[in-house]
Amino acid sequence: MKKLSFIILLVFLISGCSSAAVEKKDEHKIGILLSDAGLGDESFNDSAFRGLERARDEFGITFDYREAPDGELEKPLTELVEQGNDIIIGLGFSVKEGLETVAKKYPDQQFLLIDEVSELENIASITFKEQEGSFLVGMVAAMTSKTDKIGFVGGVDVPLIHHFEAGFKQGVKYVKPNAEVFVDYAGSFDDVELGKKLATAQIDKGADFIYHAAGFTGYGVLQTAQERKIYAAGVDTDQFFVAEKAVVTSMLKNVDNAVYDIAKMINEDGKIDADSYLLGLAENGVGLAEIRVASLTPDQQKAIEEATNKIISGEITVDSE
Repeated sequence: MKKLSFIILLVFLISGCSSAAVEKKDEHKIGILLSDAGLGDESFNDSAFRGLERARDEFGITFDYREAPDGELEKPLTELVEQGNDIIIGLGFSVKEGLETVAKKYPDQQFLLIDEVSELENIASITFKEQEGSFLVGMVAAMTSKTDKIGFVGGVDVPLIHHFEAGFKQGVKYVKPNAEVFVDYAGSFDDVELGKKLATAQIDKGADFIYHAAGFTGYGVLQTAQERKIYAAGVDTDQFFVAEKAVVTSMLKNVDNAVYDIAKMINEDGKIDADSYLLGLAENGVGLAEIRVASLTPDQQKAIEEATNKIISGEITVDSE
């Protein structure tokens, strides 16, 4: 009798395990090719990585990543395809050409391009209204500047970085129409020393607030701002801890939220719902980090809130060029 009971129990357990295996939801996998600077940039790449980590922790999605410091994109992208990922993300506008080359070879594979737009059917796109967040940074710069001379340092001189420049200058002029804005492009996202050099030149001309959209090059900008005891603004993530005596705020580009939302979509639907997404203040795609170091008056804080609402409503249109 005991033997019979044991057999019945064993059959029940095996049957239960088999049913659980059948009912278990398929595990979804995401591959990502990071942009030039790679992990550890405390900016664009790290933000995207945080979004994937959050998705992994909250609903069990798995992911793998590749870096391409040598600029060879097709090999790592092909590796991610051959791993059987549900979707492969190309991070950054510079990835576009390589991503499209691989996408044409694998028409049944789903891809996502962040920071650029592709017309290929199997590549969805996410872009941001960087100009809207940069407008708010420009307002803060104008409110805290004493010399009315303000600087902007961009990385590579491309249309994407023009969004940051244009919105920033418009925000400065919104508060102080007669303020002077110095603009320099480094031609690189990973030259800290050049960032220091450009920031030094702007400070020598009287700039007492500098905003960068220059990746690692911007580290040199922030460090020089701290050394020269002026204000600065970071980009993409809250960069206060890069230069705690200088960074008043940062323009938040919420790549982590965007990547997390895509991962959630893949987990729930197995695919991306739309061909393209454009994320601004209204969609929480961009924003302003906590204001530290400098103090704004209640009226100044109110002015930033009002401008934010006017941008969201369309009353204020922020230029992208």
